Amino acid sequence: MGMVVGKKGVKSDINITPYIDILLVLLIIFMVASPLRKHDEEVRVPQPPPPNQEKVKTDFIVVEIGSDLSIRINQQPVTLDALGEKLFEIYRARANKNMFIRGDAGLPYGEVFKVLDIAKRSGVGDIALLSQEGPVKSPQNVKGSR
Repeated sequence: MGMVVGKKGVKSDINITPYIDILLVLLIIFMVASPLRKHDEEVRVPQPPPPNQEKVKTDFIVVEIGSDLSIRINQQPVTLDALGEKLFEIYRARANKNMFIRGDAGLPYGEVFKVLDIAKRSGVGDIALLSQEGPVKSPQNVKGSR
């Protein structure tokens, strides 16, 4: 902002050049000093498991419905009438209440819905549906339904 009074009068301008110089010097000082600052939190990188450690057994529960309407829980055959009791027994003391239902794509939806209904009444939390071709990888890769 400038104020001019006449040609030879008082001229009042704010000179901001020294302020810009100070600002740039401070910016350079902070840019140089910033990487030198130590952080209190150490970085922990996950390590691979030792080679002699046993494989951890996954605790996924997979209910398979065959094309002939046979039902298996983790490859163990079970009847539709005993399915509710067996699932209640499995999920009674478990913290992980996730379950997978794998079935043939040609199955009638009503048969799959019966298994879904029995599972929900037995205490299962989240249920994911899988096709017969898809292998079970991990719960993070499969979307669940409620």
